[in-house]
Amino acid sequence: MAIKTRDIIPLTQARATLSELADEVKAGAEKIITKNGESYVALIDADRLDHYHRLERERIHLVLLEEAEKGLDDIDAGRTKDARKALAALRRL
Repeated sequence: MAIKTRDIIPLTQARATLSELADEVKAGAEKIITKNGESYVALIDADRLDHYHRLERERIHLVLLEEAEKGLDDIDAGRTKDARKALAALRRL
C-alpha cells in the first residue's frame, strides 16, 4: 500500500484528531506521524502489525533454513573443522 501525502500527519494534528485517524487506519489506511518535519512513528491497524510480525518471523526461519542448507553442503564437500580445535584457537586469540 502506497502512502499518500494526506497520510503524513504532523504530531500536533495527530493529537487533535487521534480518534478520526484511528478510524481511518482501522478502515485500511496507514498514517505516518511527523515530528519537527521528519517521520517519527507510524499508525497502523493492530491486525496488520501482527501480520507484519508473522511475515518477519517467517523470513527469519527461511534465512535459518538457508544457512543450515549451506552448512550441510559444507559437510558434504568436506569443508569442516574440528570444533574443539577451532574453539581452542579462538581462545588463544
